[in-house]
Amino acid sequence: MNRFANKVALITGGGAGIGAATARVFCGEGAAVLLVDSDAAALDRTARHIIESVPGAHINSFVADIADEVLALAAAQHCAKVFGQLDVLVNNAAMRNYSPIAKANLAEWQAMLNVNLIGAANYCRAALPLLRASGHGSIVNVSSCYAVTGRKNMGLYDATKAGLLALTRTLAHEEAAHGIRANAICPGSTLTDFHVGRAEAAGKSVETLKTERHDTSLIGRWATPDEIAWPILWLASNEAAFITGATLMVDGGLSII
Repeated sequence: MNRFANKVALITGGGAGIGAATARVFCGEGAAVLLVDSDAAALDRTARHIIESVPGAHINSFVADIADEVLALAAAQHCAKVFGQLDVLVNNAAMRNYSPIAKANLAEWQAMLNVNLIGAANYCRAALPLLRASGHGSIVNVSSCYAVTGRKNMGLYDATKAGLLALTRTLAHEEAAHGIRANAICPGSTLTDFHVGRAEAAGKSVETLKTERHDTSLIGRWATPDEIAWPILWLASNEAAFITGATLMVDGGLSII
């Protein structure tokens, strides 16, 4: 229960979903966590929930548009000021777009790149001095199973997530000499607040939503956010100390169908 005692993690997209679940399991393993998200209310809810559910949790939050490189630097500086160090960076924040490639315009592409790829690169750059100083830094980039499979009408999202895999491999090469490992995780269909909200807005019940996605994995169901959070924690932990530049598929077998 103390695999991350005396360690600090910064998690982007920490206001809900996979990011919030990851923050909770990190705190449960003894880490101090800085949550970064553009939604201040979501950050407050998640921080309160973690404090209530994890005795002695050390958690702080920072409101930022992930696409803002100045705020990325400010978030890293805030982490250093509050916790004195940084050992783990989890790039989880992302935005979605449902335009087919034939109709997507430049503004749509730029918005996706700014958050999903350039935003992650900004947080890597901002965090690297602190991660190098830790002597055992770890970066986990949250990509997608569809970065390696493909589907209709999510080409912008999937392309940026594929780019994140290339970024991860390059980071692994460049930062090994500084004691930093960089890995990526590719979640499959995960039942997050985002999907629940979209379903409810469309008049669909959560129970109906849960019956879907039987054909998007061999296991035949949605993943829970915790089922993605625990592999993220493991990749960041000392138990994975000889793993870098890897892509871990946490997709219920979708990528081999």
